[in-house]
Amino acid sequence: MPDALVIRSGRVLDETGERMADVLVRDGRIAEVAPGLDVPAGARVLDAEGCVVSPGLVDIQVHFREPGREEAETIETGARAAALGGFTAVVAMPNTTPPLDDAKVMAAVLERGRQVACLVTFAGCITQGRAGHELAPLGELYDLGVRVFTDDGDCVADANVMRRAFEYALALPGSVIAQHAEDPDLVAGGHMHEGEWSAKLGIPGRPAEAESTIVARDLALAKLTGGRYHVLHMSAGASAELVRAAKAEGIRVTCEVSPQHLALTDAACASFDPVFKMNPPLRSEADVAALTAALADGTIDAIATDHAPHAPETKERPFEEAPPGMLGVETAVAVAITKLVDTGVMTLAQVLGALSWRPARIAGLDAAGHGLPVVAGNPANLCVLDPAARWVVSPDRLASRSRNTPFAGWKLSGRVRHTVLYGQPTVLDHEAQA
Repeated sequence: MPDALVIRSGRVLDETGERMADVLVRDGRIAEVAPGLDVPAGARVLDAEGCVVSPGLVDIQVHFREPGREEAETIETGARAAALGGFTAVVAMPNTTPPLDDAKVMAAVLERGRQVACLVTFAGCITQGRAGHELAPLGELYDLGVRVFTDDGDCVADANVMRRAFEYALALPGSVIAQHAEDPDLVAGGHMHEGEWSAKLGIPGRPAEAESTIVARDLALAKLTGGRYHVLHMSAGASAELVRAAKAEGIRVTCEVSPQHLALTDAACASFDPVFKMNPPLRSEADVAALTAALADGTIDAIATDHAPHAPETKERPFEEAPPGMLGVETAVAVAITKLVDTGVMTLAQVLGALSWRPARIAGLDAAGHGLPVVAGNPANLCVLDPAARWVVSPDRLASRSRNTPFAGWKLSGRVRHTVLYGQPTVLDHEAQA
C-alpha cells in the first residue's frame, strides 16, 4: 500500500468551518491541509473535485444482527454498507441473540468490529437479558470500552431499574444511558402510529404518548440522579418539546432522529407494505414537522439510522406479522440532503454535524478519532461526498444482506465518493474496497 494519500481539490467542511484545500495523509493521520499541496512520490491520489471532504460520518444506532441472525446482516456486511454510506464508525445495538450483557461475548464482537470496513463498536445492555429487571454488569462492559448502555428494542419500563442504571453510570465516566422510549403497555398489540391512518386502515395503533410519557419520566430521573440520558430514535413532536425544556433546565440529555422519521409519515402504511413498519412507528405530518424544526434548531443532536435489516422472507409477511425495521446506512446522508438541504431547512454543515461530530461526542467516539476536525495530527477518518450527485436507490445494489429499504426507487441528492478509515480507503469512487 502507498505510504501517503492525497485528497485533491475538495472543499473541506468540518466543525471549524469550510475552506478549499487538499488533504495529505501519512501513516493513518492527517499530515497537512492546504491548497495546492505537492503530491509525494508514490502517493495515492483521490479526486475530490466538486466534493466536500468532511470528518467520517458516525451512526450511533445500527443493528448488525451478529451474533444470532446473520442471515439478515453480519458485522462485515453491515460495516461495508456503512462505509459506502460515508460512515467510519457506528454503534451497534445489543439486541442480538444472545444479547450483549456478557463480557466474554462483548469482547468477541468488539474484536470483530475492529477488523471490518468501518469501526463497529457496541452498546451494552442495561439489564440482564434485556428483561428489564436486574442490571447487567455495566462496569465489566465499560472496562472493555463500552460507553453506551441500552435495552434497545425494549423499553426499560421499571422506573426503579432506570434510576439505578443512571446512578451506576455516574461512576463510569463518559458513559450514557440510552432508552428505547415506548411504554410497553401502551403499545401492546399495535403495529403503526395510532391516528387517522391507523383508524382508516384498521391496523391497531401505537400512540405517540407511549414515547413522550417515558421520555418525561426518564428526564425526571436524569434530573433526580444527575445522570446522562440519550433518547434513541425520537419520533414524536411532544418528545422534542420535553427535551427542549429539559436542556434549558440543564438536564444532561441528548437525542437522535432517524432519516425515515424526517422523510416519511404514517400515510406510507396505506400500502400495507411491511417495509414501512418500524418501532417507533412512522408518525403524523405534524410530528415530522416538529422533529425537523427540532433538528434544525439543535434540540435534536444527531441523525441516526436505526439500520434494521431483516431477511426478505420475514418482510414479505402480512403487515401485522412482519418484524419492524428499515435499512438506513447507505441512504442516510442522501435522504438528509434531499429532505433538509435541498429544501433550505438546514445547511450542509448542519446536516454533517448531525451525522458526524455531534453523534461522535455522544458515544465517545471522538476519543477514537472520529468526527474530529480535518486538521493536521488528527486520525484520517474522512468522508468525501458529492452533494450534487443524483442517484436512484436500487435495493438490489445495496451492500446489506437484506433489502428492506423504504426508499427504493427514490431519486436522491448526495452520494459518497470515497471513505477513508484511519488513512486507508474503504470506498473508492463509490466502490467498496476488499
